[in-house]
Amino acid sequence: MDNVKAIVEALIFVSDLPVSIDKIKEVLGEEVDKKEIAEVLATIKQEYEVRRGGVFLKEIAGGYQFRTGEDVAPWIKKMKAIKPLTLSPAAMETLAVVVYRQPIMKSDIEQVRGVDVSGVLRGLLEKNLVRMVGRKDVPGRPIIYGTTRKFLEVFNLRDLTDLPSLKEIEE
Repeated sequence: MDNVKAIVEALIFVSDLPVSIDKIKEVLGEEVDKKEIAEVLATIKQEYEVRRGGVFLKEIAGGYQFRTGEDVAPWIKKMKAIKPLTLSPAAMETLAVVVYRQPIMKSDIEQVRGVDVSGVLRGLLEKNLVRMVGRKDVPGRPIIYGTTRKFLEVFNLRDLTDLPSLKEIEE
């Protein structure tokens, strides 16, 4: 297949979500292996970095996605009339508890924060930053919460290991 790089670039360009190497392999079929796809992605990423244009390729949320730099954000906001995702301090605190202690129950979040988090948790669920990952096997079967792929996308993370450790935050 001669035009693998062009195909991979186009697949990522047209996707609304980060595209994994597995998904690219599924589309390309047996003609191309995962190692070659990874090499093509590295080449594309490097070309965009050298070019220093308005977009770049980023490994994020288990896949690859074209992103725009923060330096062009004001013009994009102007054109798209996009209201950036905003989170209240209460929502950020609740999200931080979920992120660092997941999987976690609502009662555990409330114990850490010291306040009722029902409304805040509902807002995080609506924004698709937090999801229900299951139920704990205790009386009442309370819901257990964790983060979503959208959380990784919004916060520009490849995976949860990209987060600073609690020790780093304290320092």
